[in-house]
Amino acid sequence: MPPTVPSAGLTARRPAFVMPPPLRRAVLTLHVAISVGWLGLDLGLLSLGTTALTTGDPELLRASYLAMDVFGDTLIVPVSLGALLTGVLLCLGTPWGLVRYHWVLIKLVTTLAATTASILALRSHIGTAAAAVSKVPPAELLSLDLGGVDRVLVIAPSVALALYLLNVVLSVFKPFGRTPYGRRRPAGPRRAAATPPAP
Repeated sequence: MPPTVPSAGLTARRPAFVMPPPLRRAVLTLHVAISVGWLGLDLGLLSLGTTALTTGDPELLRASYLAMDVFGDTLIVPVSLGALLTGVLLCLGTPWGLVRYHWVLIKLVTTLAATTASILALRSHIGTAAAAVSKVPPAELLSLDLGGVDRVLVIAPSVALALYLLNVVLSVFKPFGRTPYGRRRPAGPRRAAATPPAP
């Protein structure tokens, strides 16, 4: 999830825990770095999946799926969980909270969906494709039927990319205001949040 720091003039209740500025900057830096890495990983998987689907070179097809398997095994879990957990920590350590604002809640849901789909489904499909091309001689690779997995490995990264771009838009424009929960539960004293230090 993208950084969630209050803007100037925002009125919000103080959360139970407010990260001190040095800690907030450290977590924010880690979150941005991991999120950019997740975007790069997704673009790489999309490029490899598209190459494998469209190439007429059997060895390039095999290499593309095997490369996807390496990325899937080593990066998908730590990168997706890292982006999710650092984003949640940033929300909990600022007045935005997790469910007080629609834009934060939407980002939480889309990030959870992308993380779950990446770990439970995408890795499995990548493994299926890599195992299949590993067992087939080069002469048979171009006629190999993956049962639609080859198309899934293009569609899934494309959908994930759309979700990441949606999260970027939500982070910049912060639309839709407070959720019903955020309007009903102003527990604790309200205060005008000062302009946060620059990340």
